[in-house]
Amino acid sequence: MQEVTDYYNQTPDEGRLRAGWGRLEFERTKELISRHLPPAPLRILDVGGGCGIYGDWLSALGYEVHLIDLAPEHIHMARRDSPGLASAEVGDARKLLHEGESADAVLLLGPLYHLTEREDRLLALREARRVLRPGGWLFAAAICRFAPLLDSLVSGFVDHPDFEPILDGDLRHGQHRNPTRHSNFFTTAYFHRPEELAGELVEAGFEAPEVVGVEGCGWLVKDFGERWEDAARREKLLGWVRRVEREPALLGLSLHLMGSARK
Repeated sequence: MQEVTDYYNQTPDEGRLRAGWGRLEFERTKELISRHLPPAPLRILDVGGGCGIYGDWLSALGYEVHLIDLAPEHIHMARRDSPGLASAEVGDARKLLHEGESADAVLLLGPLYHLTEREDRLLALREARRVLRPGGWLFAAAICRFAPLLDSLVSGFVDHPDFEPILDGDLRHGQHRNPTRHSNFFTTAYFHRPEELAGELVEAGFEAPEVVGVEGCGWLVKDFGERWEDAARREKLLGWVRRVEREPALLGLSLHLMGSARK
């Protein structure tokens, strides 16, 4: 976990969600949360919430948002730049310092990426369930197993000699390790198969979880930047992504997956 913490302390900015394909991820994540989240005021734990980009959005809507993140630099930036947050503290998703049944919703939009052992991921999911009130919602994001292959093919670095052995491990067992100095190759992580995320949610005690593709295949459109700037074309793209968000045959094309479940 120190390697992960160091990575985010050195690259804390979440500007990727405001540029390129990240804009689709950001818009769709907000949409999927809004679909189930009851109106404010509610108490929300944003676990692994980075610098507070989703916390800012929710606090502006009137929710009481408590940010928890592993990286001290994230917390420093959140305290400086996000005055609407109720609190921002360094913490671990596997051991939350919040009372049981004290939250109306929990966001896990990052911890499952970096908990490489299944038991650790289950610990985080069970902790989320513990702090949720009955009827509360969990929103848990995962990086898709096939995201590195797809991204490297589209972005053109699939043939990079340093990346090939990393990609081989990703596809073999979902365990992502980056022994190079290339920050673009990410840090220690775990990448889920869609059915695996659903299985972990069930094992952690959540019933009938819904797993959908966040970006779906929408990020593959060749003129993404131009299309996103046009409101009508952007909405049409989002409409197609919504239409196939649960299609099992297409879930593997989404860079990120969202698991939603109610306690």
